[in-house]
Amino acid sequence: MLEKTSDATADHAIHPFDRATQVTAADGRWRGATSDGYFAFVGPFGGVTAATMLRAVMVQPDRIGDPLSVTVNFCAPVTGGDFDLDVRLIKATRSTQHWMVELTQNGDIAVFMIAMFAARRPSWSHQSATMPEAPPFDQVEPLRGRIVAPWTEQYQFRFVDGHPRFDSPRDAPASPFSKMWLSDATPRPIDFLSLLSMSDSFFARIFHALGTIVPIGTVTMTTTFHADAADLAAENTTAVLGVADANISHKSFGDQIGELWAPSGRLLATTSQVVYFKA
Repeated sequence: MLEKTSDATADHAIHPFDRATQVTAADGRWRGATSDGYFAFVGPFGGVTAATMLRAVMVQPDRIGDPLSVTVNFCAPVTGGDFDLDVRLIKATRSTQHWMVELTQNGDIAVFMIAMFAARRPSWSHQSATMPEAPPFDQVEPLRGRIVAPWTEQYQFRFVDGHPRFDSPRDAPASPFSKMWLSDATPRPIDFLSLLSMSDSFFARIFHALGTIVPIGTVTMTTTFHADAADLAAENTTAVLGVADANISHKSFGDQIGELWAPSGRLLATTSQVVYFKA
């Protein structure tokens, strides 16, 4: 699933997410391209951009271990078409690696990522967090139709709490909290790439609070993974329970926090964002 180059003859069999996040080696660097199916308001969905950049690290021959923490900074809009990915190892120890990826178009940096990888070893383990209560995935109706932008059609959103109503502006802000089951529209096993993309799939908290859609954009996002590749393989799931909330929106910027849970009750990833808004 982490090919260095694409096979055009088998392209029709590739999952849309994997097609959208493909990377190819070219002229001493890596190259990716935007996908129309994963576009947002004025550019590609940030989650799939981040996943493409992470894939560019995961195909490196000297990469060790699995992603532990990824921070993505969105510096400028990414436009439709090809982009270059400069990947370099910043520092490595016996157990960890720190990678940087820069996404450039026309020589300008639009996004950069710091990705920490680690070789996890058996140790004491304790999960103090408890999975929020929710009906099973197949007992919750999916949200129908396009919700915000084309990228939302690539996922199934099954809201348990905080059902979005973006055509009913509120006199007073509502709760920004939401809880939902989330999966790819075409089921796909959950892995690091999909977890990173899903970390950005929570609708902006300001949409829930105001009951309407306003201009927004993710400025920075950090996702921490709490499972390694063997753990994810053992979960063998195509859906996660996502919980998102916010603490404050103030003077054009707000925070956003989220959790992604396996149906078994394992916490797979946590995420935090800073979001720009105009309202």
